[in-house]
Amino acid sequence: MVKPSSLSLAPYPQSLAGILLAAREAVMAPIRPELRSANVTEQQWRVLRVLADCESIDARGIATAALLYPPSVTRILKELAERGLIQRQTDAGDGRRSIIAITAEGRALVNATAAHTLKLLDQYADAFGQARLDALKSEIAAFTAAISPFSSGD
Repeated sequence: MVKPSSLSLAPYPQSLAGILLAAREAVMAPIRPELRSANVTEQQWRVLRVLADCESIDARGIATAALLYPPSVTRILKELAERGLIQRQTDAGDGRRSIIAITAEGRALVNATAAHTLKLLDQYADAFGQARLDALKSEIAAFTAAISPFSSGD
């Protein structure tokens, strides 16, 4: 048996990473069936959501905004383009760069799925309190910004 040291970590469920992951899972669990019925993965959904929020963007911008690795975004964009949910255009200023935009079909998928998500968000606010939820989101955003200098960029 391994002896705990005086500098032992908290049990994983009580660790910062464990608590944040548990919160993410609690948020996403009721959304996953809707994504499955729309035939999109969570990662594809994140890309579509980013594209729905902007007119057009390049793959690097999508990766940053959706918190995905660039090779994953490349694969996801290929899949979404094959389904007609996004379109690519070559950047007029840099022929090696593609500009991606959501199509009407992609926007319709986001809107249909967002209707379910908005109902869930209202339920979350009712259960936790809108002011508390707003404060939590603000604190998590501030925490993320505060610790971002410690990231190695991976």
